[in-house]
Amino acid sequence: MDMGQIPLFSMLSNRMSWLSSRQSVLSENVANAATPNYVARDLKPMDFQAALAGASEGAGLATTDVRHIKVNASFNAPAQPEVATGEGGTPTGNVVSLEQEMIKLSDTQIQYQTATNIYQKAIGMFRTALGSRTQ
Repeated sequence: MDMGQIPLFSMLSNRMSWLSSRQSVLSENVANAATPNYVARDLKPMDFQAALAGASEGAGLATTDVRHIKVNASFNAPAQPEVATGEGGTPTGNVVSLEQEMIKLSDTQIQYQTATNIYQKAIGMFRTALGSRTQ
């Protein structure tokens, strides 16, 4: 069974992929904090409504009976970078705030850990339903 075809796992995988991409972009901001004229970047937030609508459309399951509900492929949007809004700046033209970037990095890490925990719990539920609770 391909777990990526289950809407919950597909949404969690997309979320973790987006969070990983955001971590990279924010790390670049921190690394370039002293670079003259560097403008901080961030990723556009994921659109939860679109992700939910895409996941509710389904995972491409086969309909073998006319009474089955048609289910389509899940939502998979690429991460889109954008210029982050910043306050102030330095005389060199740099608008990276290390404090704000570290807060964003911490928030991203917490969200990633939360998604990972949900993923692990869902796998545990599948194992329980299948009768093998060993980890």
